[in-house]
Amino acid sequence: MAYKSGFITIIGSPNVGKSTLMNLMVGQKISIVSDRAQTTRNKILGVVSRKDYQIIFIDTPGVTAPKNRLGEYMLKVAYDAINEVEAVLLMIDASKGIKEKDELLLSQLRDRVGRTPVIAAINKTDLVSLGDIDEITERLQREEWISSIIPISAANGRNVDKLEKAIFEYLVEGPQYFPDDMVTDQPMWAICSEMIRENVLKLLRQEIPHGIGVGMDKIQLRDDGIHDVLATIYCERESHKGIVIGRNGSMLKRIGTESRHDIEWLFGTKVNLQLWVKVRPDWRNSASALREFGFDPNF
Repeated sequence: MAYKSGFITIIGSPNVGKSTLMNLMVGQKISIVSDRAQTTRNKILGVVSRKDYQIIFIDTPGVTAPKNRLGEYMLKVAYDAINEVEAVLLMIDASKGIKEKDELLLSQLRDRVGRTPVIAAINKTDLVSLGDIDEITERLQREEWISSIIPISAANGRNVDKLEKAIFEYLVEGPQYFPDDMVTDQPMWAICSEMIRENVLKLLRQEIPHGIGVGMDKIQLRDDGIHDVLATIYCERESHKGIVIGRNGSMLKRIGTESRHDIEWLFGTKVNLQLWVKVRPDWRNSASALREFGFDPNF
């Protein structure tokens, strides 16, 4: 059988489980996960290599109405990623049903996908009844441009093998774009930055808004095999800085401990992680800040 490969864009509203699904299929964490909207901010490639084929997933930011320049960038990244791919994987959250934001996304895709095949994955089916799944399926079946509809659970792996088989049908004869042991195109500094931000989101929950950015100041391997990792956590208000640091530095210490464990797993070495917290007002509307944090301010 000829080798097949292809690019698949994952798109959906915030918190539908796009990153969870991609991490599961890739076999390790490459995209951070939280229950906060706009967790994924940039386009991330996840590579699934099998014996006879390779799937390159493009995980995109959750589609939502932008409130700042960063939000506008994220929306453009999401919609640009549906161009020139073998198929689009549309994800719907079964636990929430099809809401107004999903209807808006459906209408946008209807106008944009052209001849690109679209597979709809109804995620989080472990949280709802069969009747809820049927209701969402019936709504999606009215969209004739959707090629297939598959109920899944990225959390427990239900029907993910069925989804992969459906995706395989849209791969084309082509090269192996990435080596077998490569799971993402993200540089180490970007993954480290996202691991730190994930722990900020996880530990602070709803205490601060989305205005957290992480700048990587230095990553260096010592002669003794220990990585020095220096990073700065940026927030938009002085009051947020106090929350991130915590009483007597307790919260920042927790963030550092959790992040160090994650980065040590990534590097496979001991890590000396040092974190600072600085205020950078309204950085999400700043071209220089967006560039510093790895976003393209000239979109």
